[in-house]
Amino acid sequence: MAQDPIVSTSWLKDHLDAPDVVIIDASWYLPAMERDAKKEYEQEHIPGALFMDIDDVSDQNSPLPHMMPEPHVFSSKMRKMGIGDGQTIVVYDGMGIFSAARVWWMFRAFGVKSVFVLDGGLPAWKEEGYPVSDEVPARMERHFTAMLNNNMVRNLNEVQDALETSSHLVLDARAPERFKGLAPEPREGVRAGHMPGALNLPFGLLLNDGKLRSKEDLQNIFAQAGVDATTPVITSCGSGVTAAVITLALEQVGFTKNALYDGSWTEWGSSSKTEVISEPA
Repeated sequence: MAQDPIVSTSWLKDHLDAPDVVIIDASWYLPAMERDAKKEYEQEHIPGALFMDIDDVSDQNSPLPHMMPEPHVFSSKMRKMGIGDGQTIVVYDGMGIFSAARVWWMFRAFGVKSVFVLDGGLPAWKEEGYPVSDEVPARMERHFTAMLNNNMVRNLNEVQDALETSSHLVLDARAPERFKGLAPEPREGVRAGHMPGALNLPFGLLLNDGKLRSKEDLQNIFAQAGVDATTPVITSCGSGVTAAVITLALEQVGFTKNALYDGSWTEWGSSSKTEVISEPA
């Protein structure tokens, strides 16, 4: 049976000094949250953790936010951070489970198998009374090889085709008000509403106090959405971050037939080639 994609705070505490374990603080916040991820990391983080900025480790030539970079760019960034092939990577964030899932998915998409999300993130770590540090670790460069698994990523044309042919179920992680088009989109020039045929599964439903719900709860939630182990799924959200929370939950229950729409609603809602559905209040 495949390993769970999450690890507990107690597991990480026991492996904190293991030479092959690399810890990454992948905190990232929406502007409306008014939090500075890098500043918070510099003030306190799990001892030995490196900081990874998803906006920095992204395709700098794309007009869309934090899109996947080319494999050689990802390899170079990881090498400079001191992350190497064959290491076990544990990713966390300052919300519990939020942006950490995106970075977990990025590593998975670039071929890393031994990568996990810390269940409950920094809030759970601190709640357990485990130590934090303000010391920024210095690491030697390591060799890192990124090979993109194209089966894990979808572009706009592929999502359009999947919806038109009903070959995949598209799950949108945004809040119901945004999905229905009742709330304005936070990014300028992006229409409000959803893709025709997509289903709304707000990522918060999959969490309880910043941790993934039990496998039984997750299976029940997915069953209500019409998802089982045989259902091919494409996850989407505002900009490809919280879509990965659905991906993480799918993997946690062993539903491995999934991919993530990297451009997500920012691309779909701003494209002249797409149809947008909005529902009356």
